[in-house]
Amino acid sequence: MATPFAHQSVLVEEVAALLAGCRRVLDGTIGAGGHARRLLGDGARLVGLDRDPVAVEALRDTLGARAVVRRMDFAAAARDPDIRAFAPDAVFLDLGVSSPQLDEEARGFTFRRGAPLDMRVHAGEGRTAADWLNSAPPAELAEAFAQFGDERRARALAREIERRRSGGPFARSDDLVNAIRAVLGPRSGPADFARLFQAVRIALNRELDRLRSALPELLGLAAPAGVLAVIAYHSGEDRVVKHAFRDWARACVCPPAQPDCRCRGRPLGLVVTKHAIRPSAAELDANPRARSARLRAFRKHA
Repeated sequence: MATPFAHQSVLVEEVAALLAGCRRVLDGTIGAGGHARRLLGDGARLVGLDRDPVAVEALRDTLGARAVVRRMDFAAAARDPDIRAFAPDAVFLDLGVSSPQLDEEARGFTFRRGAPLDMRVHAGEGRTAADWLNSAPPAELAEAFAQFGDERRARALAREIERRRSGGPFARSDDLVNAIRAVLGPRSGPADFARLFQAVRIALNRELDRLRSALPELLGLAAPAGVLAVIAYHSGEDRVVKHAFRDWARACVCPPAQPDCRCRGRPLGLVVTKHAIRPSAAELDANPRARSARLRAFRKHA
């Protein structure tokens, strides 16, 4: 197979600057390997993970002797004895899906006509987006469209999906696009489809739940004075990262009404990025898909 994962990674130089001096890097979402190649070029050793077998196969044995690529969900990394022994002084996550996943129609992330409703990051494993759309209760559908798609008419869209699936199962992108158009009106377009298809993908793959539970484990995995850096593309992802970093930087996280401190009583480190780092105008001109990227970093205490 040709290498489908050759594409432009986002905020590569900014990530390299934040991780400068780190010698052992865990890239928890190696994807196309753009960030990994840059960090290896700076002399780091690297363990790269991805839960997509296509990404892993494309990169395995191509990054050189200082890199190991494994198929693994970053949410499981802290429980792996080999990764714990690696003791990374930097952990990096580039969330969302890669351009090749979006571009490869068979993977079913696209709203282009006739594409399958798949959207599984674990390629070929588990239920598809079609399965979820055909079986999820309307309340679950509405919650996903509201929470992950910022859709004001989420309940109406959920009811429309329920009505349509009773006459025949959802199978192709056209089925969901037509349901969206029926609710949002004929002036709805690619921006609406992208937003609501993304909501389905996030719900199907439980992306925010995985991120929320994995972040503290990944911080614990990092060596003293280690850096945890995350690129998020969705406001919900970025909120999870921002709130986690903010709480870790506080000395006390007890409820305000609690008279005595019973928590850790000390900050775990400091937020390196006062504000999220965003792509430059030059990068956006070269790669419009970078427009929603937000990079944040946290440094653990020594």
